[in-house]
Amino acid sequence: MKLAFIGLGVMGRSMALNLQAAGHEARAFDIRRVEGFPHFCASAAEAVQGCELVFTSVPGPNEVDAVAAQIKPVLRAGAAWFELSTNSPTRIRRLHGDLAKQNVHLLDAPVSGGASGAKSGKLAIWVGGERAIYDRHVSVLRTIGDQPLYVGAIGAGTVAKLAHNTASFALHAALAEVFTLGVKGGVEPLALFRALRQGASGRKRPFDRLAENFLPGKYDPANFALRLAHKDATLALELAREVGVPMPFGQLALDELSRAMQRGWADRDFRVSLTQQEERAGVKVHVSEAELRRALEE
Repeated sequence: MKLAFIGLGVMGRSMALNLQAAGHEARAFDIRRVEGFPHFCASAAEAVQGCELVFTSVPGPNEVDAVAAQIKPVLRAGAAWFELSTNSPTRIRRLHGDLAKQNVHLLDAPVSGGASGAKSGKLAIWVGGERAIYDRHVSVLRTIGDQPLYVGAIGAGTVAKLAHNTASFALHAALAEVFTLGVKGGVEPLALFRALRQGASGRKRPFDRLAENFLPGKYDPANFALRLAHKDATLALELAREVGVPMPFGQLALDELSRAMQRGWADRDFRVSLTQQEERAGVKVHVSEAELRRALEE
């Protein structure tokens, strides 16, 4: 298949090379000359001419809009454009609406897996847009990432990527707190790492518990009672004060548990405290147990 690939940075170059290695004619373009592409083009507009499939992998929303301004006039009717960057859902939806007027199908398809994943083809690809277009081209997507997943209408892929990354950033910030607490409290770093890892691997991990408690809204009987979680978090914050370790994330967690305690939920599973965020956000996060079983079996 003749396709265009625009943006040959750390991620894009490897993805484009994988497409090329799979036998596709990759018409490539980047603002700097990149070797290894016999069909390297002089402009983004030249790259997409006559292509039924377009990929872009650029730094962010401004660059996507700049590419769009260059290629919109020459995109062929019926073409599919998979935007692989981490973008703004609002801006990707706006661009989708503009392109639909000329019968061009834009799908947001941000990837996750880093430079090594891009090179090896071990990438998650979260896709939002028309399901029929995704289904038509999913075999090509598997050339650049082994885990493509259709997540919903246009913008859904970007929302999923932003949620995923924010979870990672928040978890790492929290882990930085607990490691500084543990080390300053007298535990050697590697021993602490082993202890935390053993606790995570020997029992179910937080994401597994989401499927057991939060997503189906099941907090009774408790796997770990709120009153016990509140006690442990209180003791951890007391230790933090004693050894002089600031723990803003830990304090936030304790505050949330305290509010849940005040509501009389002491003997329920501590994850019931998560429902307070649902109330603040004005949205109910709920998945039936049957749907969860099917998803976990996939």
